Amino acid sequence: MTILDFAKYKQDRRKITLVTCYDATTASLLDETSVDAVLVGDSVAMTIYGFNNTLKADIPLMAAHTAAVRRGNKNIFLIGDLPFLSYRKGPKETLAAAGELLKAGASAVKLEGGDSVVLEAVKAMVPAGIPVMGHLGLTPQSVNGMGGYRVQGKEALAAEQILTEALSLEEAGCFALVLECVPRSLAKKITEKLTIPVIGIGAGKEVDGQVLVIQDLLGETRGPLPKFVRSFSNGAAQIVKGVENYCREVREGSFPSIKESYK
Repeated sequence: MTILDFAKYKQDRRKITLVTCYDATTASLLDETSVDAVLVGDSVAMTIYGFNNTLKADIPLMAAHTAAVRRGNKNIFLIGDLPFLSYRKGPKETLAAAGELLKAGASAVKLEGGDSVVLEAVKAMVPAGIPVMGHLGLTPQSVNGMGGYRVQGKEALAAEQILTEALSLEEAGCFALVLECVPRSLAKKITEKLTIPVIGIGAGKEVDGQVLVIQDLLGETRGPLPKFVRSFSNGAAQIVKGVENYCREVREGSFPSIKESYK
């Protein structure tokens, strides 16, 4: 998979599959699947470290997890999230931040928003040979300014703004766009207007592809989940069952066995 394949998939109307992953072990398992690309999201701050938003993620953290995923999966197209404010300090700092993720193993970077500062960041990175994926709609790094995690673009003016920003990101050089938590009709309209592929998360099925966090799609995440999440496995129950089996066999003395011991 390359950025050229993203464009070809849209042209051929072949759906693109992305999975958000943060560690080498899981990445090695994804190498045995047909998933098209992996995103190392700044959601690592919430999913792995337990924070209530993504703002705690920084470049050293993102680089460490990007490197871990790359070690686990050497062939996958890997997108690294540029964390909060890392691309809003000017072109020099933006290139340095993106460079750290590419040196860690990323094939491309992703950033949130479509304002003038973000567009300048994209225009700085693309000529430098750094593929950039955009992200509009619900942009978690701006959650405080948005008043919480809520659907974006429901009103006509807001929808038009997202469409305008999407077109601007495409013009600036983004090879793909993530649309998060927007009405299905808006996502469909943007997908039809753009020549680059649109990857949805809570954006309906008329987009060019989908992305979900691996823990969510495997059913490992406890508690209430967003409406757009579907669990394709009962991972939490399997983990609990496996650990309980281990505890039982340790307590009854059947683990470790003679075969599992050294002479």
